[in-house]
Amino acid sequence: MATVVLLGTLDTKGEEYGWLRAQLEAAGCNVVSVDVGSFTEGAPADVPSSEVASRSGVDVGPLLEARDRGAVMDAMGRGAAVVVRELFEQGRLHAVLAVGGSGGSSIAALAMQALPVGVPKVLVSTMASGDVSPYVGQSDVTLMYSVVDISGLNSISRAVLGNAAAAAAGMAAAYERRTAEPVADERPLIGASMFGLTTPAVDEARARLTELGYEVLVFHATGAGGRAMEGLAGAGLLAGVLDLTTTELADDLVGGVLTAGPHRLEAAGRRGIPQVVSVGALDMVNFGGRETVPAEFADRQFLVHNPTVTLMRTTPAESAELGRRVAAKVAAATGPAEVLLPMGGVSGIDVPGGPFADPEADDALFTAVRDGLTGTGVPVTDWDGAINDPGFGRLAAERLHALITAGGN
Repeated sequence: MATVVLLGTLDTKGEEYGWLRAQLEAAGCNVVSVDVGSFTEGAPADVPSSEVASRSGVDVGPLLEARDRGAVMDAMGRGAAVVVRELFEQGRLHAVLAVGGSGGSSIAALAMQALPVGVPKVLVSTMASGDVSPYVGQSDVTLMYSVVDISGLNSISRAVLGNAAAAAAGMAAAYERRTAEPVADERPLIGASMFGLTTPAVDEARARLTELGYEVLVFHATGAGGRAMEGLAGAGLLAGVLDLTTTELADDLVGGVLTAGPHRLEAAGRRGIPQVVSVGALDMVNFGGRETVPAEFADRQFLVHNPTVTLMRTTPAESAELGRRVAAKVAAATGPAEVLLPMGGVSGIDVPGGPFADPEADDALFTAVRDGLTGTGVPVTDWDGAINDPGFGRLAAERLHALITAGGN
């Protein structure tokens, strides 16, 4: 029988969690309740808050005395992450369900993000209609907006929470069945970065890698995608990384909206995972609608990609700095790496006659990459064509395969 872990602040949400437990049990699920409240009297829990606190590695008592609510919630989130991971490893978790406001959601998010991708995670939150990136992180958390506050049961909350319970129960049953079946596909995993303007290159590479016996996971380079790929690489789950689209570095440098943070393009190198890297879409910085572009960039070159995406061309100076950053990150890799430079253009719009064609900026980018890798032993190949021209993706795939097989992986 599938087991759903109910995680939340049972001291303040006891009524709601008692009702959810009944719904899950009526759906045929076992339930394990985990209380992450602050030790006031709450509904009985299978894992009480005191045990969660003890697993955090932090003495929560002084924090409670000091009324340091933020530190207490952080500690409880860390403890909850340990608890749910252990329940998962013991085979006692097939889904996790939590409800809450901003505090409860932040605790639940830490716990959910500790579970592998594919394990069902359902969070009903009052915060789900705003910026949800802190709650999702790089995981596959399913968010539902609570509509009304999580404060007692009423006709609206019963409908929303009932849907959440039904979803968690169905996901748990499906996950239990799926994990009980023999693994059908054990091909080595490749992480590949892609953008709309590098899609032909990555599609060609993916097709070739599939022919060579790999399963390719493609990540959209929108900030969250880059972080997700870095997370899988950092966890050692990838046999290789085909990082053709490093555009998120441009957003991090200039202040665009799709940054993956300053540590993008580091995890594979740190883990020694073979990687082939290129400079895809480093000709652009991303903003929202044209009206959202900061005034300081008013004199720059733009392309309105669609009503919600505005692209800004990187300058020669920015391109040179991006080249230096790419080179430094690749040079620091502890595993095999190669860099491919598409001399005819780094995106679908950075081609002769294209709106972002800028030979000076491209030359600054390429020169900085080459200079930064001189003497490091990392091969740099100039490819006579644009990144999306036929042949580039195939070459990148075959170079990655050569790096992987040379290492005996």
